[in-house]
Amino acid sequence: MTVDTRAGARLRLRIAAYTEPAAVALVGAVQAVYLQRYGDTDITPVDPAEFAPPGGCFLVGDVDGVAVACGGWRLRRAGADPALRDGDIEVKRMYVADGMRGRGFARLLLAELERRAVEAGGRRVVLETGTRQPEAIALYRSSGYRPMTTFGAYRDDPLSRCFAKSLV
Repeated sequence: MTVDTRAGARLRLRIAAYTEPAAVALVGAVQAVYLQRYGDTDITPVDPAEFAPPGGCFLVGDVDGVAVACGGWRLRRAGADPALRDGDIEVKRMYVADGMRGRGFARLLLAELERRAVEAGGRRVVLETGTRQPEAIALYRSSGYRPMTTFGAYRDDPLSRCFAKSLV
């Protein structure tokens, strides 16, 4: 899928394996942001296979053949974490490279992840971010996400903020 953005750039979103070199580089870049802002990388357990169809999706966004954005989702189920429900889709690893921010790429990426989650039968999108990522919080709030009970590895972290959006 290729989209012209308001800044005139053409973003090409494509399905990628979580282990593809471009995806690995972008995930490494977002982990570096976490390290800078929080003093540690994201400790949430992630299995690359969770981001493969049919139970997951990982997208890389290219501009002029250069990977500049990524994000994915994985299916979650009710059970061990009381905040999660069957049919929940968890967004992970949303990232846009520094020089490409402010062009609407994150919003396009999030919308495409949501579209694909609906196609996969997802009922609700959930995600975790932190207070030291105000730009991410602003994106999610302006995209219709509302605060929810914290979940996952950062459930008890005072810097953690979790959001949800119904897909039905």
